[in-house]
This record gives sequence, C-alpha cells and structure tokens, in this order.
Amino acid sequence: MDLRKLAPGLLLAMPQLPDPNFERSVVLMVEHGDEGSWGLIVNRPTELAVSEVMTELEIDWAGPVEDVVWQGGPVEPFRGCVLHPTGLAQSSPEPQEILPGISLSTLPEQLQLLAGNPDPALRFILGYAGWGAGQLEGEMTAGAWLLAPASPELVFAADPDEMWSAAIASLGVDPTSLVPAEGVH
Repeated sequence: MDLRKLAPGLLLAMPQLPDPNFERSVVLMVEHGDEGSWGLIVNRPTELAVSEVMTELEIDWAGPVEDVVWQGGPVEPFRGCVLHPTGLAQSSPEPQEILPGISLSTLPEQLQLLAGNPDPALRFILGYAGWGAGQLEGEMTAGAWLLAPASPELVFAADPDEMWSAAIASLGVDPTSLVPAEGVH
C-alpha cells in the first residue's frame, strides 16, 4: 500500500485502536504529507444545534432547527468548517474540493452563503483529527486504521451509526470478522 495516497480517502478505525476519541470512527482525510496529516471525523453528530452556533457567530441560519453540529475530531474543538456537496458555496475564493462531490468551506463568506440556503447534506463540523509527521504511518503499520475510498454517497447519505460498517463492507470485508492485529491494511 502506498501510504502517500491517504488523502483524499477514508480512514476507518480498527478495533485495536486504543484511543476512545476514534472508536468506530470514519475520518475523511483532507491532507496527508511529509509535515503531517489531518482529516474530519464524519460519523459523529453531537447534540449541539447548528442554530445555536450560528446565533453566536451572528449568522442567520435558514436550515432546520434540528440540524446539529458534527464532531470532526479532538484537535481544536472550537474551530469550525463546513463539509458540503461541491457547488453549494459559490464565493471567491471557491471552497476547497476534497474530491469530486465533496467540498470544504472555512471562510466566513462561504459560511454565510451556506447558512442562508443550507443543503440537507451540509455538515457544520467543529474540531479535526490531526497527526504529526510520520505519526499516522506508524499507526497504520500497527494496524490501527484501514484505508477505504471516499464517496459523497457514503459521507453525506449513510446513517452515522452505520457508516463505519458500511465503509468496511464497501471493501468486501465483513465488519464482524475484524479482530485486533498488527500490520498495514
């Protein structure tokens, strides 16, 4: 496996990963390089309402009151971004396209546009998952993560409680057959 191609893609936490922050997590990798890596956990909704966060930011939220914020990871838990289908936030500069169909917006202008006409797939995310140089490669060698391809359907449409199993099953692996073991997957 070529570990240089971890982003874009999904990292799936394996049963032997000891960190409770990542139990059964699905991480959409945004960047991976010699300096380190970062991504967003995409299967952890919180109970915090997006409308509450938007009120704090003095931004009008036009979406459903029941929409919630998602926990993107344990690093900088008060830093936010929006994950959404490509083409929703037409602003300058354009949102970062992570892969075809999935974009990331971080600028206030983009957030304002998205909050005014939110797509049902939009995810307001707080925090991110990050690794220092070589750290993720070491964890993968220890068998802590499985790499899978990312798709808009899986990221935006899968039930968050079933996303981990669905992503593993997309590789032709029965999630119930996974046992703790070392090695690159």
